[in-house]
Amino acid sequence: MHIVILHNAVSPDDSAADRDVLVQAEAVRRALESLGHSWQMLPCTLDLESARQRLEAAQPDVVFQLVESLAGSDQLAYLATGLLDVLRIPYTGSSTEALFLTNHKLLAKERLDGAGLPTPPWIAAEGWAGRGTAFAPGATYVLKTVGEHASYGLDEHSLVQAASRTELGDRLAEQSRRLARPCFAEQYIDGREFNLSVLASRDGPQVLPPAEIDFSAFPEGKPRIVGSRAKWLEGSFEFENTPRRFDFAAADEPLLERLVDLARRTWRLFGLGGYVRVDFRVDARGQPWILEINANPCLSPDAGFAAALRRAAIPFEEAVQRILDDARRGP
Repeated sequence: MHIVILHNAVSPDDSAADRDVLVQAEAVRRALESLGHSWQMLPCTLDLESARQRLEAAQPDVVFQLVESLAGSDQLAYLATGLLDVLRIPYTGSSTEALFLTNHKLLAKERLDGAGLPTPPWIAAEGWAGRGTAFAPGATYVLKTVGEHASYGLDEHSLVQAASRTELGDRLAEQSRRLARPCFAEQYIDGREFNLSVLASRDGPQVLPPAEIDFSAFPEGKPRIVGSRAKWLEGSFEFENTPRRFDFAAADEPLLERLVDLARRTWRLFGLGGYVRVDFRVDARGQPWILEINANPCLSPDAGFAAALRRAAIPFEEAVQRILDDARRGP
């Protein structure tokens, strides 16, 4: 097959989070060569007419879709798959609709909540017409961007307490101005954090071995979150002290089974495809909460998805072929 690797265009001045897509594209390229497929790279910008012309000239059998953001915003990533839909070119990963819903965290949380899947209570900024939940006095909230992944702007200062709904609204407005992105407040779940990767197969979604983030090196009082420094600032305390682990005590088996079931149900609820990661927190009572769904997770060799593949003894090349096969089968 001839594969176009479509990724968001980046420059040397872009953030490490944005430039990481080039590492992913190179990993996919090597896998395609190993599998005997021909390939070409195609960077994508908001100039979709130019992208259309180059895609039509390339005539790919499948597009390996790695566009994570456009014009610096994850919320615009669905425009790339929307173009592929119009051109009727099969592409890897999730559909345009699923990308839009999962990249918009408020819409995703409302869908999870409506389906009875556990997600932490949340409060949106003024002007949002969705449901949300009631303000909880004394609760700690995490201020998050509505449409950005990769822990955008997330650090210990994102955790706040407020005496009233009005005060929380003011903190939300301040955070939105600081990050130049719409934000919302999600109740902080003080507990364990898990990531579950899911890979397409002929028999449906295969949930890979659960991974837990190890916060044991964090001193007392330091918030146990995977913020932007933990993901992108090499040499920082957070980067060096948030390893993932796959080994668990027998007593954790019921919890792990619950997480696997929730990851599979999330895949089906959103109509996901190809490869996905679902992030969880588990509170002190053992109750899991779905934090976020990443329908286009990082495929870099040092990222969580590749680590889960290794734990499952699935070669990266096999995973790439399964992702391609899922794209050809269609939704």
